Amino acid sequence: MGTLWRKYGKVFEIGLQNTFVYRWNFFLRACFGLFPLVGTVFVWGAIFEAKGSGINNFDYGSVVFYFLLVIALDSLITPTDDEWQVARDIRDGMINNFLVKPVNYLVFRFCLFASNRILYTIVTIPVLFGIFFFFRRYLQWPSHPEVWLCSSISVVMAALLQFLISFCVAMIAFWMLEISTLVLILYSFEYFLSGHLFPLGLLPVWIQRLLAWSPFPYELYFPIAIFQQKVTGPAIYQGLALQAAWTSIMAVAANALWYRGLHKYQAVGG
Repeated sequence: MGTLWRKYGKVFEIGLQNTFVYRWNFFLRACFGLFPLVGTVFVWGAIFEAKGSGINNFDYGSVVFYFLLVIALDSLITPTDDEWQVARDIRDGMINNFLVKPVNYLVFRFCLFASNRILYTIVTIPVLFGIFFFFRRYLQWPSHPEVWLCSSISVVMAALLQFLISFCVAMIAFWMLEISTLVLILYSFEYFLSGHLFPLGLLPVWIQRLLAWSPFPYELYFPIAIFQQKVTGPAIYQGLALQAAWTSIMAVAANALWYRGLHKYQAVGG
């Protein structure tokens, strides 16, 4: 077990070193990411002003806070280019290196993903702090420790779920030379159905109940909904159970696609 931790700990360390080279790119990307937020705040301000009241259980302040949390979670848990890197490894034959070494490729990629996301978040902390300070009058922090704990657990599972879904899509590269179309289609669904574009709590109740059985809300919206206390009581634990179920399903699917892909890869490559 100690050897295992050291091995993948070294992978994590290498990931940090490689990612640190692009620290200024991360910082500038975070800075320019403010422009969509400002536009979103103005748009929703006009919507609430025209309506003259809240929508469902959201008011203007809670919507602004929601998008601040989206920005924070995006930096922490959303994969960037992971699908392309895995597909490139398969396409260019780099995957051969993992067939002769005692390294689990899925765990290897997760270590790189985790190191990238953690360092990206650390580098962009000054930007995030500035954004939250500027919009500080809209911040509504939960007072119950249970909310913090449940939302933290949900964030961890959301990160795992996003990573595993991206890994599953990348595995299609064993059967298709180019996966860019699939990645863009998945990204479109995720952007709309995970809550990037707007809080899913604004949708009609019957649509929310339907989406609750899909993996998409648990990639982003659900941990934020817990944190904002839009989900309370038994609904929190039901949601966490569904999120855990989808994470487990995607883990099984990722391993199955990996081994099925390897059989095809070895058969074609000899």
